[in-house]
Amino acid sequence: MSDLETQVLIIGGGATGTGLARDLALRGVQCILVEKGELNAGASGGNHGLLHSGARYVSNDPVSAEECRLEANLLRQLAPQCIEDTGGLFVAVEGDDENFIADFPRLCAKCGIPIREISLHEALEKEPGISEKLIAAYLTEDGAIDPFKLSLENMAQAQSLGCSCLQHTKVIGFEMRKNRIETVHVLDAESGQQKRIKIDQVVNASGVWAAEIAALADININMLYSKGSLLVTAHRLSHRVINRLRPPSDGDILVPGGTVSILGTTSVRVHSLDNVHPTVSEVDLIVDELAEVVPSLQETRYVRAYSGVRPLTQTQEADDDRAVSRGYAVLDHTHDGLENFTSITGGKLTTYRLMAEKTADLVCKKLGVSSPCLTLTEPFPSAKKGKWTEPGLSPRVWLKESAPRKPILCECEMISEDIIDDVVETIRNENETLSLRAVAARSRMGKGLCQGTVCGMRVAAHLYEQGILHRDQGLPNMKAFL
Repeated sequence: MSDLETQVLIIGGGATGTGLARDLALRGVQCILVEKGELNAGASGGNHGLLHSGARYVSNDPVSAEECRLEANLLRQLAPQCIEDTGGLFVAVEGDDENFIADFPRLCAKCGIPIREISLHEALEKEPGISEKLIAAYLTEDGAIDPFKLSLENMAQAQSLGCSCLQHTKVIGFEMRKNRIETVHVLDAESGQQKRIKIDQVVNASGVWAAEIAALADININMLYSKGSLLVTAHRLSHRVINRLRPPSDGDILVPGGTVSILGTTSVRVHSLDNVHPTVSEVDLIVDELAEVVPSLQETRYVRAYSGVRPLTQTQEADDDRAVSRGYAVLDHTHDGLENFTSITGGKLTTYRLMAEKTADLVCKKLGVSSPCLTLTEPFPSAKKGKWTEPGLSPRVWLKESAPRKPILCECEMISEDIIDDVVETIRNENETLSLRAVAARSRMGKGLCQGTVCGMRVAAHLYEQGILHRDQGLPNMKAFL
């Protein structure tokens, strides 16, 4: 069993974990991040990519609404390469609650969220696909964010400052002595090798697995698991984010995802994290509800459905998971008898930076580090490793460059051999295991109409030709990717 050593061990490679790695690295703190799968394997990779204006939560969670407003504005300034600033439109149709519609401007003003009422004619001009049964429309500051580029670029800067990232590495136990965790035992899922990591501080940023990690230290975290399912259309259906003007509910949001649209969502209580997937009834519900706002959704071609699980912190009994706050909780487990163990749970993708900042503040206080948070003012350096996740980038490169390029391997997203080679080089430079899933996590491969059924085989063949895949490795790679 080999040994490693670090000041801070971060468990979880989603937006919060990678954001925390960047925050700590900018403060000069040495850290190792471990992730049992690929980066963004949990909720950070299973959401609709909405950059919240906060308007969605003004009626039921004003604290989260204000946090979203402030953080979204910061991200627009500091990470513009991860954002499509589409703007948003909240719309109501015949039959919607007129009392809520009338109260919406006051609720937004109370949270400091700017909106502008527009005429029905202007709304239809801006979004021709919305229903003519429209009765109210407001412009908001919602947008779309690329969660994969966000996490990849967080991790890239952290690594450039000395942080290490161990993917496919699962935490399996803690060695504890005198109210402290001294060593963390991890398992490399690919080699089967166990490692021990000596640490000063441990941060549990594992999202829906936070309670499972805390249980390894005999600590209980009360959490709710709320599954949300989403659909992906074959083509983009709107210029901006479209929200149903009502309290958050099922099937009330349509988000542009570059060249496609993502619609959802649902809120279904689940008690196990195994075999979480969309159901036919959820898909039907999402389409039926949103088609009242965008009628063409009844005839639209859908290429994929997927689910994410929200890690909600349970502070009180709630029959409806949407009544549970989308706020975050930084848990100092000193109160549970462990002085160097912290958990960060809950929150939204939009507020990930704030969550990382508050967690880093606590960890640095415990370490005696007085360096201030720099993620408030430090722009993201644009990293090569997140470049090819951007929707529509490959076709734009093809149009701009007159020099002949290598053959196309993914026709849906116009990904050529040299782009795949570029991604492969990035993975190798990170000392990560090469696989189709690793390539797909860093590119648009598999996200088009064929959903990986054509490009998967072509890229696998290319990896064989390059000597990266050998013998019978292709079939399990294809299964895992698809």
